Amino acid sequence: MQKIKHMKRIKIVVVCLLVTVVAQAQTVLSLEDAITKALENNYDITLVKQDQQIAEIRNSWGEAGRYPYIGISLGADNAINNNDNQDYVQSRLSAGLNLNWTLFDGFAVNISKQRFAELEELSKQNTAIMVEGTIQSIVLAYYSALLEKERLNVLKEVMLLSEDRFSRMEQRKDFGSAVTFEVLQAQNAYLTDKTSYLSQEVAYKNALRDLAFLMADKSAPSYELNDSFEAIPIDYRLADLQQQMMANNKSLKNQYISQNLLENAILAAKSSYYPTLSFAGGATRSRTGNDFENGGMTWADATNMYGNFTLSYNLFSGGNRKRALQIARLEEESGLVALEQMQHDLDNKLQNLYEFYLVRKELLSVANENLQAARLNFQIAKEKFENGSINSFNFRDVQLIYQNAALQELQAIFNFIDTHTALLRMIGTIIQQHE
Repeated sequence: MQKIKHMKRIKIVVVCLLVTVVAQAQTVLSLEDAITKALENNYDITLVKQDQQIAEIRNSWGEAGRYPYIGISLGADNAINNNDNQDYVQSRLSAGLNLNWTLFDGFAVNISKQRFAELEELSKQNTAIMVEGTIQSIVLAYYSALLEKERLNVLKEVMLLSEDRFSRMEQRKDFGSAVTFEVLQAQNAYLTDKTSYLSQEVAYKNALRDLAFLMADKSAPSYELNDSFEAIPIDYRLADLQQQMMANNKSLKNQYISQNLLENAILAAKSSYYPTLSFAGGATRSRTGNDFENGGMTWADATNMYGNFTLSYNLFSGGNRKRALQIARLEEESGLVALEQMQHDLDNKLQNLYEFYLVRKELLSVANENLQAARLNFQIAKEKFENGSINSFNFRDVQLIYQNAALQELQAIFNFIDTHTALLRMIGTIIQQHE
């Protein structure tokens, strides 16, 4: 007897040590920590931020053509001249400075600068869209992992109960109060539940790996998700959501910017009807030396400066300017139709999503009530099974009802979180919710 007690103590110590090692190997991760890591390291966000930096660099007056082009030149020329009178060697050193500046080209510079500014803003909005999408993906991946974890806990609870039931049936068989058929039925139930539990362990690990990928975490540590898996219903008014969507939806903002770019294209097409005034100026300093066979080396210095204005106007270009302006105007009209279509489409999607949100909110309440009833029924059935009031078949049926109710309640929570997250992204407030 003392030996048995000693072995039990050893097992308890070993289990405690294993739990301690596992706890130390796990990395505690909250939802906000996961979002922060993803925004810092996510591959897609890294790429889109680089595109934004390129757009910011291009948005300059120099890129638009406001400033002149200035260049310098240095030269050294040597030549040997053979003639009938006297041979000589000529050496020429020169340095020049030239400037080319378009002073006026039909406001094209200002139009180009405005276009670069719009493109930079468009790039920022693309970054914001990617950030929103990443936050939504992280939220769903995090709660998906929590869902698999909670499923694992439910299946573990059911498996342990089946194991306990199997042990009880073996004991009853030893005492002659249970037959082999009942023992085999309990064993089959236990093995089935154990199989489900082991399969769920894999699903949970896969969910953690998916979460690590979104955070660009190559080490793939064993995360301990410490946020609670719960849904918090919020009452929304459709009119308020529509107003927020029209003001904050990033895709809609992108469409507005694209429309501004189309208007900018019309101005650019009109600018080709104006004349162009340009200036070209510069100075050249040269030093030329002639080395004659009889007279020796002689040097001559010269300085040349020039400044020229050029006014040009395209009288006829085969109708290219007219066609370009017509196309720009048609594209602007198409852009307005596309904008109206997007607004209508987003409004329809918002109404559909809002109704879906209300339904899943109600389904969440139904799932909670169903679980409470199934849990109470299971507790009653467990007591009856232990005192022999019901047989193992009836108890197994109640056990499966409880398991399904628990899993359905977990799925209802995740479905609600999924819809709520999609709603927040559509109205453009998902970033503010997770700042």
